[in-house]
Amino acid sequence: MKVNVLRQETPLHEPYWESFRYDGPMDNTVAGLLDYINFHDDIINDQGERTTRIGWECSCIQGICGACAMLVNDKPSLACEAFLRDIEEPEITLKPLSRFPTVHDLVVDRSSIHESLMDNNVYIGEYSPAENTDVWQDYAVAKCIKCGLCLEVCPKYTDGRRFYGAPFANDCYLVAARNREKTGEIAEIYEEHFQRECAYDLACDKVCPVGIKITASMKMLNALTRAAGENESSDCPGI
Repeated sequence: MKVNVLRQETPLHEPYWESFRYDGPMDNTVAGLLDYINFHDDIINDQGERTTRIGWECSCIQGICGACAMLVNDKPSLACEAFLRDIEEPEITLKPLSRFPTVHDLVVDRSSIHESLMDNNVYIGEYSPAENTDVWQDYAVAKCIKCGLCLEVCPKYTDGRRFYGAPFANDCYLVAARNREKTGEIAEIYEEHFQRECAYDLACDKVCPVGIKITASMKMLNALTRAAGENESSDCPGI
C-alpha cells in the first residue's frame, strides 16, 4: 500500500507531501501503520531516500484519548480505530485536521476546545443536580474525548473564536444538569456561542467516535433553561 502523508516540519514551514510503502498486515490500523513506518532506525520514503519519522500523537490506542485524530483519505478519523482492511483504495492519504493549527506533520493544536470552556467558566463547581435529568445522557456527554472530529466536519466552525461547536454545547448541558445555580449563566453563553450560529447540519452526530448525540444535549439544555425561567425563547428550531 502506498502511504501519502502531508508533512510540515514546524508551524513556520510550508507543508509538503511525502510518500511511503507499507507491506505489513492489512488488519492493522492507521496507528499501527504509522508505528510500522516509524519503527525502523532508517526511515525510507518511496523514492529510496532517508527521511525523518512521521510526527503524530497517541496515548491510549484504544479510542479513549482522541489524540490520534486526523484525516484518513479526507475522512475525519481516529487513527487507532481506522482499519486498513476497510480502505478500498490501493493507497492511503493522511493529513492533519484542517480546523486547528498544525504543530508538526499530523499533530495539531486543539487547545482552543479547552480554552473556550475555561474562558466561559464552564465547570460544574458545587454539585446540585437539576431534577428529572437524563442520567444516561449525562454519562454519554461525559465521555467526550475532545478529539475535534465533530469540529472538522462542522460547516460553521472556523477558528473557535465565536462559534465553539458541539464539545462546548455538550459541556454546557452537563454543567447545567449538575449545577442548578449555573443554569441561567450557562444558557446565556450557550445561546451566544452555539445556538445562534449552529446550522443544524448535525454532521457532528455522525462522526463522533464515542456516539454522543448533540441533538439530545440541545433538547435537554433547552428544557433545563426553560425550567429555570431563563432564556424562554431558546428552543432550537427543528430539534
